[in-house]
Amino acid sequence: MGSPRTPFFRRAARVLGLIAAIGGCGRSPHPPRATGGGLSPDAHQALVASRDWNDPPAFADAARGLVAAPRGRVTGDDGGVIWDFEAFDFVSDAPPLTVHPGLWRHARLNNHAGLFEVTEGIWQLRGFDLANLTLIAGATGWIVVDPLTTRETAACALAFARRHLGDRPVSALVYTHCHVDHFGGALGVVSAAEAAKRSLPIVAPAGFMEEATSETVMAGNAMGRRAIYQFGRDLPRGPADLVDGGLGKTVALGRIGILPPTVSVAEPEREMVIDGVRFVFHNVPGSEAPAEFTFTLPDHRAYCGAELLTHTLHNVITPRGAKPRDALRWARYMDEALAHAADAEVFFASHHWPVWGSERIREFIAAQRDAMKYLHDQTVRLFNAGLNADEIADQLRMPPALDACLHVHGYYGTLRHNVRGIYQHYLSAFDGNPATLDQLPRAEVGRRLVALAGGADAAVAAARSAIAADDLRWAAQLLDGVLRAEPGHAAARELLADTYRRLGHAAESATWRNFYLSGAQELVAGPPAEGVSRTLLHDMLLHTPVERFLEALAASLDGPRAEGVALTINLVVSDIGEIHVLRLDRSVLWPRKSVAPAADADATLTVTKPLFVRMMTGDAGAMDLLLSSDARIEGSTVALGRFFGLLARAPTTFPIVPAARP
Repeated sequence: MGSPRTPFFRRAARVLGLIAAIGGCGRSPHPPRATGGGLSPDAHQALVASRDWNDPPAFADAARGLVAAPRGRVTGDDGGVIWDFEAFDFVSDAPPLTVHPGLWRHARLNNHAGLFEVTEGIWQLRGFDLANLTLIAGATGWIVVDPLTTRETAACALAFARRHLGDRPVSALVYTHCHVDHFGGALGVVSAAEAAKRSLPIVAPAGFMEEATSETVMAGNAMGRRAIYQFGRDLPRGPADLVDGGLGKTVALGRIGILPPTVSVAEPEREMVIDGVRFVFHNVPGSEAPAEFTFTLPDHRAYCGAELLTHTLHNVITPRGAKPRDALRWARYMDEALAHAADAEVFFASHHWPVWGSERIREFIAAQRDAMKYLHDQTVRLFNAGLNADEIADQLRMPPALDACLHVHGYYGTLRHNVRGIYQHYLSAFDGNPATLDQLPRAEVGRRLVALAGGADAAVAAARSAIAADDLRWAAQLLDGVLRAEPGHAAARELLADTYRRLGHAAESATWRNFYLSGAQELVAGPPAEGVSRTLLHDMLLHTPVERFLEALAASLDGPRAEGVALTINLVVSDIGEIHVLRLDRSVLWPRKSVAPAADADATLTVTKPLFVRMMTGDAGAMDLLLSSDARIEGSTVALGRFFGLLARAPTTFPIVPAARP
């Protein structure tokens, strides 16, 4: 038929491009975009004028059904602020120059906090945390869907609902997926003792417990440090700093717990009656989360999209760090959601606001589906043509028909970052170029870059010229190199912080904005005094299998220091009747569950699960082992001490941007 360069293929490509630009949410030209990554005041005003950011249907949906709005703060036992309902009161009508108008629109929509009636028998509490808590009226009490991140915010939300809707007991818990903002507040809505006493149904997708606990234990330290950036934990609230978190305002910082599921949904589709309410669950594993389901409420003509569908382009790979998600599988699940929601008159989800009306629901799901499929297919097309991830990210744009749908804009995920996630899913992070097989570390590249530029001052001067030309991306890379080479260069540090602020103020994505602004803050003030506290996770970690901790323990072994050391340690967890044998040899630690302690062990440590968890979180040390009645040591205490001495405790406040020399 001919090559892709023949007239036939060129004509076909034009026809297919025309088809792709028709229908959906209407047509819209691409807004102005600065190639350097920043927006000047004139470009910002042009962007404001480029479309109607007020989007009346979305604002009507976000406000619809309000029963009552909360004020004040949620505090912890120590008086610390967990959540502040008034922190974002500055978010008003006109977008300031320091915020992308698209993100400002999204921040306004996310700023609708309160108790909302979704439809008869269904309510949502929005703006009490990053996610939504949904209440469904059962025959005997409240069915709670996704009890937020923390015990404190979940308890506040349920108490607020009971004041306005009636003091009914919790009759069931439903976790839509395994991310902490959807289960961490479980103990705030019902205690473990009450749940056990009443045999409370706790429903979750198959694999929920393993996925909910494994990520936190194995990679939680690095992810937690990066999450501080992603959600702007340490940024002031204000138009120049934190305005939104993309999926909600930001993440609450309180006590995190979990109640293990009593019902696991493994089938692709499963119908069940929970407290008199008919649910049809639809499993979507490996989409936004490794374990996730959506569900239909046929008698309410309602469909819950969990986090499969949100009012933003979602993350194929997250800036905080996670395994890449399968964009093609995700798009296929969205396509199936059209059938699941076919009879629904209302769509609601684990984040953001509902959509009403069957035709609007269909259009919403179809646009979300097509945006994800477009990113997938075009990324694959371009990497098969030889482009690497950065090259694809730099040229790929949403087609006008999808760009016109504001709910697929990248307020949380981004097109550029998702391209890299899709590329990595198929081809790894390596781009195939031999020059990138064994690249020099950043500090060494920085030193050589500075030398090539003729010294740090010359490199900084070049960065100033780049900034004057609005080439902020290059300026950021150049200045980062200077600080890798000379961390004490004050002018480079100040200029890079200013560059990050400008990039952040231009970003449509809340997560990118928060990364840039957090980086600017750290350049000036240094790393945070406190990282993410494992103590807040204590209630959840009590339900984490011992194997997960031991996998992480093996990954904390300081291999070079363990060279030539051979040790065998028995770990007996007395209150749950588990025995684990830990063998160290050739700088590798292998923990294995066993039916009996190893006879050749150098030492045997017997502890209870609560004390073991305290040891793993750093809340218990050597003296606790020696003095606690919950611990017993047999064999060589010297060998046991040597073993624990080889385990490195990761710092929770390691620098992300180049650290200044003391």
